[in-house]
Amino acid sequence: MSAALKIDQFNLLDDESCDARIEAAKAILGDRLAILGHHYQRDEVFKHAHFSGDSLKLSQLAAKTTAEYIVFCGVHFMAEVADIVTDGQRNVILPDLAAGCSMADMANLVKVRKCWEELSAILDPDEKVTPVTYINSAADLKAFCGNHGGIVCTSSNARAVLEWSFGRREKVLFFPDQHLGRNTGLTMGIPLEQMVTWDFMKPRGGLTDDEIRNARIILWKGFCSVHQMFHPAQIEKFRREVPNGHVISHPENSYEVCQASDFVGSTEYILRIVRAAEPGSHWLVGTELNLVNRLRDEMKPKGVTVQFMSPMVCMCSTMFRTDPQHLAWVLDNLVAGQVVNRIRVPQEIAVPARRALDLMMEVVD
Repeated sequence: MSAALKIDQFNLLDDESCDARIEAAKAILGDRLAILGHHYQRDEVFKHAHFSGDSLKLSQLAAKTTAEYIVFCGVHFMAEVADIVTDGQRNVILPDLAAGCSMADMANLVKVRKCWEELSAILDPDEKVTPVTYINSAADLKAFCGNHGGIVCTSSNARAVLEWSFGRREKVLFFPDQHLGRNTGLTMGIPLEQMVTWDFMKPRGGLTDDEIRNARIILWKGFCSVHQMFHPAQIEKFRREVPNGHVISHPENSYEVCQASDFVGSTEYILRIVRAAEPGSHWLVGTELNLVNRLRDEMKPKGVTVQFMSPMVCMCSTMFRTDPQHLAWVLDNLVAGQVVNRIRVPQEIAVPARRALDLMMEVVD
Protein backbone atom coordinates (compact mmCIF):
# COMPACT_ATOMS: atom_id res chain seq x y z
CA MET A 1 0.00 0.00 0.00
CA SER A 2 1.40 3.38 -0.97
CA ALA A 3 1.99 6.21 1.50
CA ALA A 4 -0.86 8.63 2.08
CA LEU A 5 -1.02 11.67 -0.17
CA LYS A 6 -0.25 14.92 1.66
CA ILE A 7 -2.72 17.78 1.90
CA ASP A 8 0.05 20.20 0.83
CA GLN A 9 -0.14 18.67 -2.64
CA PHE A 10 -3.79 19.75 -2.90
CA ASN A 11 -3.77 23.18 -1.24
CA LEU A 12 -2.29 24.74 -4.38
CA LEU A 13 -4.94 23.26 -6.70
CA ASP A 14 -7.70 25.51 -8.00
CA ASP A 15 -11.34 24.57 -7.39
CA GLU A 16 -11.86 23.41 -10.97
CA SER A 17 -9.01 20.91 -10.72
CA CYS A 18 -10.37 19.70 -7.40
CA ASP A 19 -13.84 19.27 -8.90
CA ALA A 20 -12.41 17.00 -11.59
CA ARG A 21 -10.54 14.90 -9.02
CA ILE A 22 -13.60 14.65 -6.77
CA GLU A 23 -15.90 13.49 -9.57
CA ALA A 24 -13.31 11.00 -10.81
CA ALA A 25 -12.91 9.55 -7.32
CA LYS A 26 -16.69 9.33 -6.86
CA ALA A 27 -16.94 7.35 -10.10
CA ILE A 28 -14.18 4.94 -9.06
CA LEU A 29 -15.46 4.39 -5.50
CA GLY A 30 -19.11 4.09 -6.51
CA ASP A 31 -21.41 2.63 -3.86
CA ARG A 32 -18.50 2.24 -1.46
CA LEU A 33 -18.68 6.01 -0.86
CA ALA A 34 -21.31 8.25 0.69
CA ILE A 35 -20.64 11.98 0.93
CA LEU A 36 -22.89 13.73 3.45
CA GLY A 37 -23.30 17.50 3.16
CA HIS A 38 -24.78 19.68 5.88
CA HIS A 39 -27.04 22.54 4.76
CA TYR A 40 -24.55 25.11 6.07
CA GLN A 41 -21.73 23.78 3.91
CA ARG A 42 -20.28 26.05 1.23
CA ASP A 43 -21.62 25.53 -2.31
CA GLU A 44 -18.29 24.43 -3.75
CA VAL A 45 -18.42 21.36 -1.48
CA PHE A 46 -22.18 20.94 -1.03
CA LYS A 47 -22.66 20.25 -4.75
CA HIS A 48 -20.61 17.05 -4.46
CA ALA A 49 -22.72 15.52 -1.66
CA HIS A 50 -24.70 12.35 -2.29
CA PHE A 51 -27.03 13.29 0.58
CA SER A 52 -27.79 16.61 2.29
CA GLY A 53 -29.72 17.60 5.39
CA ASP A 54 -29.63 18.94 8.92
CA SER A 55 -28.08 17.12 11.87
CA LEU A 56 -31.00 14.73 12.46
CA LYS A 57 -31.47 13.80 8.82
CA LEU A 58 -27.75 13.19 8.30
CA SER A 59 -27.57 11.10 11.47
CA GLN A 60 -30.39 8.94 10.16
CA LEU A 61 -28.74 8.67 6.74
CA ALA A 62 -25.45 7.66 8.35
CA ALA A 63 -27.22 4.92 10.30
CA LYS A 64 -28.86 3.54 7.15
CA THR A 65 -26.04 3.70 4.63
CA THR A 66 -24.06 0.58 3.79
CA ALA A 67 -21.22 2.56 2.21
CA GLU A 68 -17.74 1.55 3.32
CA TYR A 69 -16.63 5.19 3.44
CA ILE A 70 -18.72 8.03 4.90
CA VAL A 71 -17.16 11.40 4.12
CA PHE A 72 -18.88 13.96 6.33
CA CYS A 73 -18.80 17.49 4.97
CA GLY A 74 -19.83 19.12 8.20
CA VAL A 75 -18.12 19.54 11.56
CA HIS A 76 -16.48 17.27 14.10
CA PHE A 77 -19.48 16.39 16.29
CA MET A 78 -21.44 15.30 13.21
CA ALA A 79 -18.73 12.87 12.17
CA GLU A 80 -18.65 11.53 15.73
CA VAL A 81 -22.38 10.85 15.57
CA ALA A 82 -21.95 9.02 12.26
CA ASP A 83 -19.26 6.81 13.79
CA ILE A 84 -21.42 6.10 16.84
CA VAL A 85 -24.61 5.19 14.96
CA THR A 86 -22.67 2.90 12.60
CA ASP A 87 -21.02 1.13 15.58
CA GLY A 88 -17.57 1.98 14.27
CA GLN A 89 -18.14 -0.39 11.34
CA ARG A 90 -17.70 2.29 8.68
CA ASN A 91 -14.79 4.54 7.85
CA VAL A 92 -16.15 7.95 8.85
CA ILE A 93 -13.94 10.73 7.51
CA LEU A 94 -13.89 14.45 8.26
CA PRO A 95 -12.09 16.24 5.40
CA ASP A 96 -10.64 18.93 7.69
CA LEU A 97 -10.07 18.06 11.35
CA ALA A 98 -10.15 21.78 12.20
CA ALA A 99 -13.86 21.91 11.32
CA GLY A 100 -15.30 22.17 14.80
CA CYS A 101 -18.20 24.08 16.38
CA SER A 102 -17.79 27.10 18.64
CA MET A 103 -21.12 26.36 20.34
CA ALA A 104 -20.11 22.77 21.08
CA ASP A 105 -16.85 24.04 22.56
CA MET A 106 -18.78 26.11 25.11
CA ALA A 107 -19.75 22.97 27.01
CA ASN A 108 -17.13 20.36 27.82
CA LEU A 109 -17.21 17.32 30.07
CA VAL A 110 -15.22 18.95 32.87
CA LYS A 111 -17.60 21.92 33.07
CA VAL A 112 -20.74 19.78 32.84
CA ARG A 113 -19.50 17.40 35.54
CA LYS A 114 -18.74 20.39 37.75
CA CYS A 115 -22.27 21.68 37.16
CA TRP A 116 -23.74 18.27 38.08
CA GLU A 117 -21.65 18.20 41.29
CA GLU A 118 -22.72 21.71 42.25
CA LEU A 119 -26.35 20.83 41.64
CA SER A 120 -25.85 17.85 43.95
CA ALA A 121 -25.30 20.25 46.86
CA ILE A 122 -28.87 21.52 46.41
CA LEU A 123 -30.83 18.52 45.08
CA ASP A 124 -30.27 14.99 43.78
CA PRO A 125 -29.78 15.56 40.03
CA ASP A 126 -30.05 11.86 39.17
CA GLU A 127 -33.56 11.91 40.64
CA LYS A 128 -34.63 15.46 39.78
CA VAL A 129 -32.82 16.46 36.57
CA THR A 130 -32.74 15.02 33.05
CA PRO A 131 -29.60 16.08 31.18
CA VAL A 132 -30.40 16.96 27.57
CA THR A 133 -27.64 17.76 25.12
CA TYR A 134 -28.18 19.36 21.75
CA ILE A 135 -26.68 17.18 19.03
CA ASN A 136 -24.22 20.08 18.50
CA SER A 137 -21.98 18.74 21.26
CA ALA A 138 -19.02 16.43 21.76
CA ALA A 139 -19.49 12.67 22.00
CA ASP A 140 -18.42 12.58 25.65
CA LEU A 141 -21.31 14.90 26.56
CA LYS A 142 -23.72 12.60 24.77
CA ALA A 143 -22.16 9.79 26.82
CA PHE A 144 -22.67 11.85 30.00
CA CYS A 145 -26.37 12.04 29.17
CA GLY A 146 -26.48 8.32 28.45
CA ASN A 147 -24.87 7.59 31.81
CA HIS A 148 -27.31 9.82 33.71
CA GLY A 149 -30.63 8.81 32.14
CA GLY A 150 -30.50 11.66 29.67
CA ILE A 151 -30.99 12.12 25.97
CA VAL A 152 -29.89 14.01 22.83
CA CYS A 153 -32.04 16.41 20.82
CA THR A 154 -31.91 18.33 17.56
CA SER A 155 -33.54 21.63 16.67
CA SER A 156 -36.32 19.73 14.89
CA ASN A 157 -37.24 17.44 17.79
CA ALA A 158 -36.33 19.50 20.87
CA ARG A 159 -39.94 19.86 22.02
CA ALA A 160 -40.66 16.12 21.81
CA VAL A 161 -37.44 15.41 23.70
CA LEU A 162 -38.26 17.94 26.44
CA GLU A 163 -41.76 16.51 26.82
CA TRP A 164 -40.22 13.04 27.24
CA SER A 165 -37.73 14.44 29.75
CA PHE A 166 -40.37 16.12 31.90
CA GLY A 167 -42.29 12.85 31.91
CA ARG A 168 -39.39 11.33 33.83
CA ARG A 169 -38.01 14.07 36.07
CA GLU A 170 -39.14 17.51 37.14
CA LYS A 171 -36.18 19.50 35.73
CA VAL A 172 -33.99 19.60 32.65
CA LEU A 173 -30.35 20.62 32.33
CA PHE A 174 -30.09 21.76 28.70
CA PHE A 175 -26.74 22.30 26.99
CA PRO A 176 -24.92 23.77 25.17
CA ASP A 177 -27.35 26.18 23.43
CA GLN A 178 -29.41 28.33 25.77
CA HIS A 179 -31.53 29.79 22.96
CA LEU A 180 -32.86 26.50 21.60
CA GLY A 181 -33.74 25.44 25.13
CA ARG A 182 -35.45 28.73 26.00
CA ASN A 183 -37.39 29.03 22.74
CA THR A 184 -38.53 25.43 22.96
CA GLY A 185 -39.57 25.82 26.59
CA LEU A 186 -41.70 28.82 25.66
CA THR A 187 -43.60 26.77 23.06
CA MET A 188 -44.46 24.39 25.89
CA GLY A 189 -45.84 27.17 28.08
CA ILE A 190 -42.92 27.32 30.49
CA PRO A 191 -42.52 30.95 31.67
CA LEU A 192 -39.18 32.71 31.39
CA GLU A 193 -38.82 32.94 35.17
CA GLN A 194 -38.77 29.14 35.35
CA MET A 195 -35.88 28.95 32.88
CA VAL A 196 -32.59 30.06 34.42
CA THR A 197 -29.20 30.43 32.73
CA TRP A 198 -26.23 28.52 34.13
CA ASP A 199 -23.09 30.65 33.67
CA PHE A 200 -20.35 28.00 33.62
CA MET A 201 -17.75 30.67 34.46
CA LYS A 202 -19.34 31.34 37.87
CA PRO A 203 -19.73 29.19 41.03
CA ARG A 204 -23.07 27.36 40.97
CA GLY A 205 -23.70 28.94 37.60
CA GLY A 206 -24.22 32.34 39.21
CA LEU A 207 -27.59 31.15 40.55
CA THR A 208 -29.08 31.11 44.03
CA ASP A 209 -30.37 27.94 45.65
CA ASP A 210 -33.95 29.17 45.27
CA GLU A 211 -33.46 29.95 41.56
CA ILE A 212 -32.23 26.41 41.00
CA ARG A 213 -35.01 24.83 43.07
CA ASN A 214 -37.71 26.85 41.28
CA ALA A 215 -36.35 26.31 37.76
CA ARG A 216 -37.84 23.81 35.36
CA ILE A 217 -35.12 24.26 32.74
CA ILE A 218 -31.51 25.09 33.59
CA LEU A 219 -30.03 26.56 30.41
CA TRP A 220 -26.31 26.35 29.70
CA LYS A 221 -24.88 29.74 28.74
CA GLY A 222 -23.89 28.71 25.21
CA PHE A 223 -24.87 30.04 21.81
CA CYS A 224 -24.29 29.81 18.07
CA SER A 225 -22.10 32.66 16.89
CA VAL A 226 -23.82 32.75 13.47
CA HIS A 227 -27.30 33.20 14.92
CA GLN A 228 -26.10 35.95 17.26
CA MET A 229 -25.79 38.17 14.16
CA PHE A 230 -29.58 38.52 13.87
CA HIS A 231 -31.48 41.21 15.79
CA PRO A 232 -35.08 42.41 16.18
CA ALA A 233 -34.17 45.73 14.54
CA GLN A 234 -33.48 43.86 11.29
CA ILE A 235 -36.98 42.38 11.44
CA GLU A 236 -38.52 45.77 12.24
CA LYS A 237 -36.80 47.30 9.21
CA PHE A 238 -38.06 44.47 6.98
CA ARG A 239 -41.65 44.89 8.21
CA ARG A 240 -41.54 48.61 7.41
CA GLU A 241 -40.22 47.93 3.92
CA VAL A 242 -42.29 44.79 3.18
CA PRO A 243 -45.52 45.04 5.21
CA ASN A 244 -46.90 41.79 3.79
CA GLY A 245 -43.62 39.89 4.15
CA HIS A 246 -42.96 36.83 6.30
CA VAL A 247 -40.17 36.23 8.81
CA ILE A 248 -38.83 32.77 9.54
CA SER A 249 -36.01 32.04 11.99
CA HIS A 250 -34.01 29.18 13.43
CA PRO A 251 -34.56 28.47 17.17
CA GLU A 252 -30.85 29.04 17.85
CA ASN A 253 -31.71 32.73 17.51
CA SER A 254 -32.35 34.85 20.58
CA TYR A 255 -35.70 34.96 22.36
CA GLU A 256 -36.30 38.46 20.99
CA VAL A 257 -35.70 37.44 17.36
CA CYS A 258 -37.88 34.35 17.63
CA GLN A 259 -40.68 36.28 19.30
CA ALA A 260 -40.62 38.80 16.44
CA SER A 261 -40.74 36.06 13.77
CA ASP A 262 -43.80 34.55 12.12
CA PHE A 263 -42.29 31.06 11.95
CA VAL A 264 -39.55 29.38 14.00
CA GLY A 265 -38.02 26.01 13.20
CA SER A 266 -35.08 23.88 12.17
CA THR A 267 -33.29 24.15 8.84
CA GLU A 268 -35.46 21.37 7.40
CA TYR A 269 -38.55 23.21 8.67
CA ILE A 270 -37.37 26.47 7.10
CA LEU A 271 -36.80 24.74 3.76
CA ARG A 272 -40.21 23.05 3.89
CA ILE A 273 -42.13 26.24 4.73
CA VAL A 274 -40.42 28.49 2.20
CA ARG A 275 -40.57 25.89 -0.58
CA ALA A 276 -44.34 25.74 -0.06
CA ALA A 277 -44.68 29.55 -0.22
CA GLU A 278 -47.08 31.27 -2.59
CA PRO A 279 -45.63 33.01 -5.69
CA GLY A 280 -45.17 36.70 -4.99
CA SER A 281 -44.42 36.22 -1.30
CA HIS A 282 -41.33 37.75 0.33
CA TRP A 283 -39.41 35.99 3.12
CA LEU A 284 -36.81 37.22 5.59
CA VAL A 285 -34.78 34.23 6.80
CA GLY A 286 -32.69 34.15 9.96
CA THR A 287 -30.20 31.34 9.58
CA GLU A 288 -26.83 30.53 7.97
CA LEU A 289 -25.93 32.35 4.75
CA ASN A 290 -25.10 29.39 2.48
CA LEU A 291 -28.48 27.79 3.12
CA VAL A 292 -30.33 31.07 2.56
CA ASN A 293 -28.48 31.81 -0.67
CA ARG A 294 -29.29 28.37 -2.10
CA LEU A 295 -32.92 28.74 -1.06
CA ARG A 296 -33.03 32.22 -2.67
CA ASP A 297 -31.73 30.84 -5.98
CA GLU A 298 -34.12 27.89 -5.85
CA MET A 299 -37.21 30.00 -5.17
CA LYS A 300 -36.51 32.95 -7.50
CA PRO A 301 -37.84 31.16 -10.64
CA LYS A 302 -41.00 30.36 -8.65
CA GLY A 303 -41.64 34.04 -7.92
CA VAL A 304 -40.73 33.82 -4.24
CA THR A 305 -38.26 36.36 -2.82
CA VAL A 306 -35.91 35.07 -0.12
CA GLN A 307 -33.85 37.61 1.81
CA PHE A 308 -31.05 37.04 4.33
CA MET A 309 -31.86 38.69 7.67
CA SER A 310 -28.52 40.30 8.46
CA PRO A 311 -26.98 43.10 6.35
CA MET A 312 -23.60 41.57 7.20
CA VAL A 313 -22.17 38.33 5.82
CA CYS A 314 -22.27 35.70 8.54
CA MET A 315 -21.61 32.08 7.75
CA CYS A 316 -20.45 29.18 9.88
CA SER A 317 -16.69 29.77 9.82
CA THR A 318 -15.81 26.30 11.08
CA MET A 319 -18.08 24.64 8.52
CA PHE A 320 -16.38 26.82 5.91
CA ARG A 321 -13.04 25.12 6.63
CA THR A 322 -14.10 22.14 4.53
CA ASP A 323 -13.09 23.16 1.03
CA PRO A 324 -12.76 21.39 -2.35
CA GLN A 325 -9.05 20.90 -1.71
CA HIS A 326 -9.63 18.88 1.47
CA LEU A 327 -12.45 16.89 -0.10
CA ALA A 328 -10.30 16.03 -3.14
CA TRP A 329 -7.46 15.06 -0.80
CA VAL A 330 -9.44 12.56 1.26
CA LEU A 331 -11.10 11.05 -1.83
CA ASP A 332 -7.84 10.66 -3.75
CA ASN A 333 -6.41 8.90 -0.70
CA LEU A 334 -9.36 6.51 -0.65
CA VAL A 335 -8.79 5.70 -4.31
CA ALA A 336 -5.15 4.99 -3.41
CA GLY A 337 -6.25 2.67 -0.59
CA GLN A 338 -5.50 5.08 2.25
CA VAL A 339 -7.97 6.33 4.87
CA VAL A 340 -7.06 9.74 6.29
CA ASN A 341 -8.81 11.80 8.97
CA ARG A 342 -10.91 8.89 10.21
CA ILE A 343 -13.06 9.80 13.20
CA ARG A 344 -13.21 7.12 15.90
CA VAL A 345 -15.14 7.40 19.15
CA PRO A 346 -13.78 5.11 21.91
CA GLN A 347 -16.17 2.37 23.01
CA GLU A 348 -16.39 3.63 26.58
CA ILE A 349 -17.83 6.87 25.15
CA ALA A 350 -19.64 5.46 22.12
CA VAL A 351 -21.79 2.96 24.07
CA PRO A 352 -23.48 5.42 26.49
CA ALA A 353 -23.61 8.09 23.76
CA ARG A 354 -25.42 5.60 21.50
CA ARG A 355 -27.87 4.97 24.33
CA ALA A 356 -28.76 8.69 24.46
CA LEU A 357 -28.99 8.89 20.65
CA ASP A 358 -31.18 5.79 20.45
CA LEU A 359 -33.53 7.31 23.02
CA MET A 360 -33.85 10.36 20.79
CA MET A 361 -34.67 8.19 17.79
CA GLU A 362 -37.32 6.31 19.80
CA VAL A 363 -38.90 9.53 21.05
CA VAL A 364 -39.22 11.07 17.57
CA ASP A 365 -40.32 7.91 15.69
